Amino acid sequence: MGGIDFDVIQRSLPFLWKGLQFSIQLTLTAMVGGIILGTLLAMMRLSSFKLLNLPATVYVNGIRSIPLVLVIFWFYFLVPLILQSVTGAPAPVHVGPEKSALITFILFQAAYYSEIMRAGIQSVSRGQVAAAYALGLTYFQSMAQVILPQAFRNMIPILLTQTIVLFQDTSLVYVLSITDLLGAAVKTAQRDGRLVEMYVFVALIYFLLSYTLSELVKRLQTRVAVIR
Repeated sequence: MGGIDFDVIQRSLPFLWKGLQFSIQLTLTAMVGGIILGTLLAMMRLSSFKLLNLPATVYVNGIRSIPLVLVIFWFYFLVPLILQSVTGAPAPVHVGPEKSALITFILFQAAYYSEIMRAGIQSVSRGQVAAAYALGLTYFQSMAQVILPQAFRNMIPILLTQTIVLFQDTSLVYVLSITDLLGAAVKTAQRDGRLVEMYVFVALIYFLLSYTLSELVKRLQTRVAVIR
C-alpha cells in the first residue's frame, strides 16, 4: 500500500463530481424517457392489432438481443450518415456525443422498461378492465385512469431496480470520450498515471450508490407488498 497515492483522489474530486453529475443526469433523463416510450411499447405489444403488436415486438426483442455498447457505436457513427442521406446534407449531420448517448439510452432502456410495464399491466385483474369498459371508458381511458396507475404501483420496485442497472450502464459512454464518472476517472488516471487509485475509488462509488439504492428498493418493495 506504500506505493498508492491517495492524494490524487482528493485532487480529482471536483472533476469526478462533475462526471458523477453527468452520470446521474443521464440516468434520470433516460429513465423518464425510457418509461414513457416503454409504456407505449407495452401497450402496443398488448394490442390485438398486428400493425401495432408486430413492430413493437420486433423492436423490443431486437434491442434486447444487442449489447448496449454496440448500439452506442451504431447510433453515434451511423445515424449522422443516415440523416445526411435523408436530408441531402453535404456532410454527415452532427449529433454530438452527449445527445447521441442520451437518445441511445432512452431507445435502449425503453425495450427493458416495456417488458416490465407489460408484466405490470397484465398483473392487473381482468375484472378491472371489464369494469372500466362497463363504465363506458374507451381503451385509452381505461388504460390511463384504471390500469396504468395500478400497474405503476405494482412495478415501482422493479422499475427502480432497472434504473440502478441503467446507472451502472452509463459507464459505457466513456467509449465516446464523454466525461461521465468513469470517463473522468479514466482521464485523471491517464493524466497522473495513477490507474489503481482511480479505478478502485470509482468502483467504490458505483458500489456504494448501487447498494444504497438497492436497499431502498427492498424497503419500498416491502411497503408496496403491505399495501396490496
